[in-house]
Amino acid sequence: MDKQNAIEHTTNTINTEQSLYERDFYQWGLHNAELLRQGKFAAIDVENIAEELESMSKRDKAKLASRLSVLIMHLLKWQYQPKRRSRSWNLTITTQRAEIKRLLKNSPSLNYNIETVVKEEFIIAKRMFEDQTGISKKTLPEICPYSFEQLSDYDFLPE
Repeated sequence: MDKQNAIEHTTNTINTEQSLYERDFYQWGLHNAELLRQGKFAAIDVENIAEELESMSKRDKAKLASRLSVLIMHLLKWQYQPKRRSRSWNLTITTQRAEIKRLLKNSPSLNYNIETVVKEEFIIAKRMFEDQTGISKKTLPEICPYSFEQLSDYDFLPE
């Protein structure tokens, strides 16, 4: 079966009991990409494509938030536990910064309102800090002591 017939066959079977999207996500993605390339816009699965695009965007934002909370938590550990500093902490800090920069390079609009994201992730980082160190989060400042510029700076380590 050639590519064209395979696409038409798949299109016809999508409307059966379970959609291709539900049965085989990978094949669904390939199928819809090919339909788009061929300009067969009426045959594409618009609703699920829109949902997946939104999901991809949310996933990138969640990755950024997660990386920021880990970075902030390790900077707090670095600052509040100077005798326990290690290469491992330093590597984690460097890795988080690199991954944050990569996310922002690939999706620059994630920079929008970044200071608010930092504030939100600071709250999570404080909880993680307390869980990992046994030091009360009440000893930490109310707002994040690091600006996004400092968080992004490979040379910045709090003392």
